[in-house]
Amino acid sequence: MQPQDRLADFASGDAPLQIALVEPEIPPNTGNVARLCAATGCALHLVAPLGFSIDDRELKRAGLDYWEHVRMTLHPSLESFLTATSASRRWYFSTRASLSYAHAEFARGDILVFGKETKGLPADLLARDPERCLRIPMRPGSVRSLNLSTAVGVAAYAALAHIGFPELQ
Repeated sequence: MQPQDRLADFASGDAPLQIALVEPEIPPNTGNVARLCAATGCALHLVAPLGFSIDDRELKRAGLDYWEHVRMTLHPSLESFLTATSASRRWYFSTRASLSYAHAEFARGDILVFGKETKGLPADLLARDPERCLRIPMRPGSVRSLNLSTAVGVAAYAALAHIGFPELQ
């Protein structure tokens, strides 16, 4: 089954966590995050516009044959995503945040939200809920940011550890 065949409005169900990519631009990053979701049981939200076609060859290659194990929802806009997930607690990851992800009290079902590779999340979104904005510490002056799929991996496994790695062995 291909990724475009999986893009329906899947409920997050009993997913331990949810990962949201807002306007992702680079197919391999999204494919790597989808693979992480398949491995961990996390649900995946993709927020349009996407910087690639969902049937992009690079996206498929990065996700390999794991797409059938990913619970994925495609949202037509950021506002539609925010409305659809209003009952869930969201954590926003940004290099502009002041609170380290290591201090967050993650809970089952939380949504970890990441912005596009070139610009991150919109400043007005971060301003709406500053106590839920988290950063991944880095050496000052070394790099602008981590690769998106790397950042998602760091945050997802930290959150999963905080909730006891449910259903993982």
